[in-house]
Amino acid sequence: MRDKKDNATLDLPGFGPAEPMEPEPKAPPAPRARRIPLRQEQLELLEATDASGLPVWQRDAQLDVTGLPVWRKD
Repeated sequence: MRDKKDNATLDLPGFGPAEPMEPEPKAPPAPRARRIPLRQEQLELLEATDASGLPVWQRDAQLDVTGLPVWRKD
């Protein structure tokens, strides 16, 4: 194999110029399998939600308004 930049390299046997190849006839593409879209269904959530999708606020006696636990003084 001869490097174009180096004239001192030896020509190796079997690495001559490539013979022009005939282009292979193109076969028509295989027909695509039709995909049937999956039917979507609404899942029921475990907790009640508002219009934005967030859980509905429920007052808990053991939590204050910020959601932190209330410490009892006994």
